[in-house]
Amino acid sequence: MKLVLASGSPRRREILDLLGLEHEVRPPDLEETLHPGAPADHEARRLAREKAEATRLDAGELILAADTLVVLEDGILGKPVDQADAIKMLMRLQGRAHDVHTGIALRSARRLESDVAVTRVWFRSLVEAECAEYVASGEPMDKAGAYGIQGLGAALVERIEGEYFNVMGLPVQLLVSLLARFDLRYAFGNLEAV
Repeated sequence: MKLVLASGSPRRREILDLLGLEHEVRPPDLEETLHPGAPADHEARRLAREKAEATRLDAGELILAADTLVVLEDGILGKPVDQADAIKMLMRLQGRAHDVHTGIALRSARRLESDVAVTRVWFRSLVEAECAEYVASGEPMDKAGAYGIQGLGAALVERIEGEYFNVMGLPVQLLVSLLARFDLRYAFGNLEAV
């Protein structure tokens, strides 16, 4: 079965490459809109499902879609709109814990399965000048919560509880679990029918 990644995220492509899974990238043409007041896990799952459903599916393909949300208390932090917004987000996160919710959806011609992974992340204490230096690197501008754990932003993170790859945007253990629902087994670089 051919795996299609319904995402333009370089981090998700990188994770699939690390796993040795061949895939085609086919981002959906979909405007992502959050429903105000809806729980983050529900929204991450809903958006992943919408992306999977909005992506063209050809015979013999399996669509993989994901959506990652950063949640501080009851508020969802999206991608920053500009550098000032990124600094503001980082200052809100500094010295505190937040949760990263990633919804994953897998879609074949016959069905759609989805689930959500959550990882708790603690930032170390930061001063505004550090946040501004990080933002000036350009790295946080296309990332929910205004940071990337896999790059320069690793220096912001004190510790995590849960899966590291979830914070990057594609929880591997959840992916393996969802593949099993399609009678597929991850065989260290390949997908095999069970």
